[in-house]
Amino acid sequence: MQVNYTPQAMSAVFISFNQVHSEKVEYIMDYLKIRGFTWWEEVKGRGSDTGDPRKGSHTWPEMNSALITIIPTALTSKLLQVIENLDKTNKEVGIRAFVWNISRFY
Repeated sequence: MQVNYTPQAMSAVFISFNQVHSEKVEYIMDYLKIRGFTWWEEVKGRGSDTGDPRKGSHTWPEMNSALITIIPTALTSKLLQVIENLDKTNKEVGIRAFVWNISRFY
């Protein structure tokens, strides 16, 4: 059996964001030429420090979305910088990104 290996260092980036940011996040993916990703349209959650709950309920009507993408590790710093800049425009809306190293893939 042949084992696949990564020809270059790859990272998984998980981005969780208020749905208000949906168009901006899609623009970021296009701007950075990140073609492959999986997008979850409605996810519930709450920020770890100051974020309000997003539950799609009468009390907390807003919702989040999330996406994950596997990209070259060299691109992660640029993606995180763009995400951080978007977050700084309106802290109350909320967007976060998390990175994992990918050791193998098919």
